[in-house]
Amino acid sequence: MAQRRLPTARTIDPRDAPSLRWGILGPGYIAAEMVAALQQGTGQQVVAVGGRSAERAAAFATQHGIPASGDQDWLLAQDVDAIYVASPHSAHHEQALAAIAAGRSVLVEKAFTRNAGEAVEVLEAARHAGVSVAEAMWSRFLPGYDVVRQAVEQGVLGELRSVTADHGQLLWPNGPARLAEPSLAGGALLDLGVYPIHLAAMLLPKVEAIHAVGARTDLGVDEQEVVTLAGAGGVLATCQASMSAKSPTTAVIAGTQARLELAGDFYRPTTIRLVAPDGDVLDTYEPEEREHGLRYEAVALARAIAAGEQETPELPWSETLRVMRIMDDVRAQLGVVLPGE
Repeated sequence: MAQRRLPTARTIDPRDAPSLRWGILGPGYIAAEMVAALQQGTGQQVVAVGGRSAERAAAFATQHGIPASGDQDWLLAQDVDAIYVASPHSAHHEQALAAIAAGRSVLVEKAFTRNAGEAVEVLEAARHAGVSVAEAMWSRFLPGYDVVRQAVEQGVLGELRSVTADHGQLLWPNGPARLAEPSLAGGALLDLGVYPIHLAAMLLPKVEAIHAVGARTDLGVDEQEVVTLAGAGGVLATCQASMSAKSPTTAVIAGTQARLELAGDFYRPTTIRLVAPDGDVLDTYEPEEREHGLRYEAVALARAIAAGEQETPELPWSETLRVMRIMDDVRAQLGVVLPGE
């Protein structure tokens, strides 16, 4: 093999990124996580939060000490450089377009939109407006994912043969409405399956075939699925997602000379082991910090904005569109159609 050690992450310290004034649209759980990540791990400023519920916005403001309103237009009128869209999938398209129309750059929570058609509209609007946009798929901005990316590119594993990842959480039927309701673009794929699919897409530059099997709920959204992606040269990726059972949420990236084992939860800052075919552990990556991982995606957008770039190198628009098209294909095979599609 080319080397028997893991590469060093090239990720820049989030505290060194240009400081932006951020507004947050959608005062929920993930928005609270982002606020903590930005306030405790970067020089970014969160100056306003808005949503469709005055009561929720007020509670969020009290908890985090940030001016808030239940009026989306109020947020878009504030002096901010970028908007983080943290609402359910069903609102991403509309809210991202509104932010872009207001001249704001946008970080849109994953899944970027409900489908590829909506994604194209958002990205074309951003292109014409001259603002920056990125999908908030935080895993792809983490230092550990850069270690994985380099290890595969440099041949540390030999010839890549397979990628296996699972993401199962016990979130249905007694979980949040955003996962159960078709009107909120619910289902396992857009919320959970997007993680293993993004990992596979990062490592398979071209997907030549997609096969999916799964089960739907009584409301018609996907409860769980297994997706196989066939890459060039016979490389296979198996991506499993479920919202009705907790799985180990691990990943294995296997080559002819070694494999990478990503401990659960594989999509977070986690332990990565380089393992020989005989089981010997050749090297181990441990993240410097396991908290505040959301900051990496935000500072990547901040750097892009400061550099006059419309997309981030870690997750360019073409990759966001490719993942959305893969998921469109999967939903078509499962017979999942969301309202308005």
